[in-house]
Amino acid sequence: FILGIMLFSFAVRAVYVESCSMFTRGGVYRVVKEALGGTFAKISVSALMFDYILTGPISGVSAGQYITGLMNEMLVLASHTSWLPPALHDVHGNPFQFNMNSTAAVFAGAVTIYYWWQNTKGIEESSGKALRVMRITTIMVVVLFVWGAYSLFVRGIHLPPLPTPSNLKFSDDALGFLKGTKLVPLFGLFGILMAFGHSILAMSGEESLAQVNREIEHPKLKN
Repeated sequence: FILGIMLFSFAVRAVYVESCSMFTRGGVYRVVKEALGGTFAKISVSALMFDYILTGPISGVSAGQYITGLMNEMLVLASHTSWLPPALHDVHGNPFQFNMNSTAAVFAGAVTIYYWWQNTKGIEESSGKALRVMRITTIMVVVLFVWGAYSLFVRGIHLPPLPTPSNLKFSDDALGFLKGTKLVPLFGLFGILMAFGHSILAMSGEESLAQVNREIEHPKLKN
């Protein structure tokens, strides 16, 4: 069943990528309107706006946690190499560490305010900026793959355990509102459904294809 859902989502993604390449700008509204009409196009745009409202804060906090973890690790490394000033050590000699949650929240708030300020100025042409973002993202993906391959070569590889109930261990933060309820034994099913939902939300990132349509080399993809 899960495999069938994943194959269906892959087919939807393929159609969406092809549509973004054929139609000139407009994103999901234009694609859905051409295929299914204006009513479904409005529903799709409403869902996409809701997706962005959720994705923005989640992505900001996640990025903040990665950056905070990197800064904390750099402080520890600097302490081990005696590069860290004594003022950044506590009374026990441990290096200063940023609070993970608070620092990530501050970072997410700063990023949100910055982009709000950019939007208040108005965006006359966003395709150039979207193209630069895609270039930076491509470089990051290449670095991630190379770094991952190097890590596998140095540290080796082992497969994760099978997703059986005995292997599913969740912290209190991971359980969230399910903590202390009778739904916890079924959380494996909830986890699979949430993972599938995230895979669908990831399609919103491909909306950038519609914004860089003018940069796609001519002739455009034929219908």
